[in-house]
Amino acid sequence: MSNLNEPSVLDYLKYKLGMIKNLDIPSEDESPSTPENELSAEAESPINRTSDLSRDFSEASFQGSPAIADVSLENLDEENEVEKTPKAKLKLDSLPWRSLLALFLALLAQWNFEPPLQGPPEATGGLLVYLAAFAMLALAYLKGEWKLPSPRKSEEQFDSLRISLVKFFAIFMGIFLAFAAMTLFILEDNRFTFLNTFPWLFALFLFIWGLWRSGEKKEKREFNPKWALLLLAISGIILFFRLYQTGTVPPEPFSDHAEKILDVYDISQGELRVFFPRNTGREALQMYWTLLVAKIFGTGLSFYSLKLGTALLGLLTLPHVYLLGKEIANKRVGLIAFFLMGIAYWPNVISRVGLRFPLYPLFVAPTLFYLLRGIRRQSRNDFILAGLFLGLGAHGYSPFRIMPFVIVAAVALYLLHKQSQGARQQVFVHLIFLALISVIVFLPLGAYALENPERFSFRAFSRLDNAAGNGLKIFLSNFWDGIKMFNWNNGGIWVHSVGLRPALGVVSGAFFIIGILLLFVRYFSAGHWLDLYLPLSILLLQLPSTLSIAFPEENPALNRAGGAAVVVFLVVALAVDALLSSLRSRFPRHFWGRAFAWGIPVLLMLLSLFQNYDLVFNTYADYFRDSAWNSSEMGEIIQEFEQAHGQTDTIWIVPYEHWVDTRLPGVWAGIPNRNFGLWSEDLYLSTDLEGPKLFLYKPGDGEAIDELRYLYPDGVLTRYISKAQNRDFMIFRVP
Repeated sequence: MSNLNEPSVLDYLKYKLGMIKNLDIPSEDESPSTPENELSAEAESPINRTSDLSRDFSEASFQGSPAIADVSLENLDEENEVEKTPKAKLKLDSLPWRSLLALFLALLAQWNFEPPLQGPPEATGGLLVYLAAFAMLALAYLKGEWKLPSPRKSEEQFDSLRISLVKFFAIFMGIFLAFAAMTLFILEDNRFTFLNTFPWLFALFLFIWGLWRSGEKKEKREFNPKWALLLLAISGIILFFRLYQTGTVPPEPFSDHAEKILDVYDISQGELRVFFPRNTGREALQMYWTLLVAKIFGTGLSFYSLKLGTALLGLLTLPHVYLLGKEIANKRVGLIAFFLMGIAYWPNVISRVGLRFPLYPLFVAPTLFYLLRGIRRQSRNDFILAGLFLGLGAHGYSPFRIMPFVIVAAVALYLLHKQSQGARQQVFVHLIFLALISVIVFLPLGAYALENPERFSFRAFSRLDNAAGNGLKIFLSNFWDGIKMFNWNNGGIWVHSVGLRPALGVVSGAFFIIGILLLFVRYFSAGHWLDLYLPLSILLLQLPSTLSIAFPEENPALNRAGGAAVVVFLVVALAVDALLSSLRSRFPRHFWGRAFAWGIPVLLMLLSLFQNYDLVFNTYADYFRDSAWNSSEMGEIIQEFEQAHGQTDTIWIVPYEHWVDTRLPGVWAGIPNRNFGLWSEDLYLSTDLEGPKLFLYKPGDGEAIDELRYLYPDGVLTRYISKAQNRDFMIFRVP
């Protein structure tokens, strides 16, 4: 029998924390000698006991345990026996040197994939250094130095799936109104009118209200002033990165922008379309959003309105990225993902172009957040919200159409793993609710798709067309190129990327590889479904790019794979948070130990800030400027003519193959609905108008100048010297 005076485990723990000063520990003669109570010599070492205890408490507090977080590391700082131990007795093994070496090697390897160090020698060297980094990472993992933060625990909420008679009637009425609205959308030639929009929105309201479950448990929210200040400071940095030089980066529009502005102009004239058929077809959300931005900020129907609108959409993505990180691990992971995605070159660039690109990640983030939280908390309401964002995303950017498969993959993986025991039927029913809500939100587009299936699906299916018959081979090649996109080569599409460089920077690229490896290692050891789903979802969200079978040169494409950025930066944040936990728990608590532990993340943050700033505001801006035509300078000439003569009816631009879109100079001049183009063979039509005239044409267009000199012998020819290289144009003035 054990001694009644023998201290308990809790007493021993309090003693080690300094909460009690004296503790009578029985001698070896008094202690039971069973094998279970025998401690090894290593475990008896005060250094190892204390460092292990300190690490356990630090890791636990990093997992968000309030009980241990209150005891905190401050108590350990005062009573930590490692600090009381002479420095000479500190063991190197207690420091996370393996993790730091693995990180250094991974950063060095990723640096080898930066342009121009992408050729075979450098790439091979980078791969070899990565292998060495993986070896050190394996040692760090085995020693417990670098382990990912644990997934959040599931919360069981039993849903009886019962619906009151009143709510059942509301759902029935919602279905009836939805079908009525769908018919009206078809009859109204797929335009938004009060007659079809009101029953559609009312049907959506009735359906959500009928399915909404009152009384669900809500997550506790605690306000931390220090955390709020940190979040505010990081938000300020992100606002700078995302909105700085919005008017000049990128500097020039191209043909897609002309199409968008014409669509927005149509809305301003009362054409409230569900789907815009111009330029092979576009979903409507960006057009209405741009008009709203133009009205609020007074920027008019301009290139700047397009860019400001999409930049704001990119910013609106980030709060749900923060919530996603908090959902899959803790709020530090959320904050790290929020920061790194906020300053990163990839999401910043696709948000600045002024096209629909940021609408893909904008709706991926909330859909995934509510889906994953709904699965973890068994929340019907979260599934309803996920369905709402799934339906809204369909009105944004066509690559989002892959999202239903991403959702099905999540639920399927969950149901196949042990974490779903006892909740499978409930989750399956919640998934049906999600699908029904999304279908109702999608209803206007669905009506258009039924009436115009070819036009609705043209852009997506045109990429899948495989006339050569080697589609599988091309897809496998695309798939491999998609995998390489993050750390090696993001393609050469100048519109939304810096050609032939990784989509991620040096810091985020290295942590991404490490994070993926750690997820797989933990999955095979613990079998949590989320560890497998995160890498799988990245591949699925890339499919709109990798399925470009007909045009493999368009893959990889940062815009069509933009939704994957949400999960990519979550993986990066998981790896970063794991390293920070190790540094804080394993370095000594004196000044230099803390300085070194915090100095490493600060140095990495600064490196990431400087690289991403240079990529966006220098490299990308110059790369874009060298590739786009200088329609802004032509717009200035048009404005000068208008100021001098009070009209623009006698201004023309002679089109030329692979030259400027003749609609864009008018956009710069504040005339968004006019095409200034007049082909060489039609220049004689200009003689019908009196007054001074202005013609712009491409240098080397001999046909244009010959015709102009024939029609207007007294015309004056000058050459406009552009600020951009090889972008001069000719000006022919008729008095």
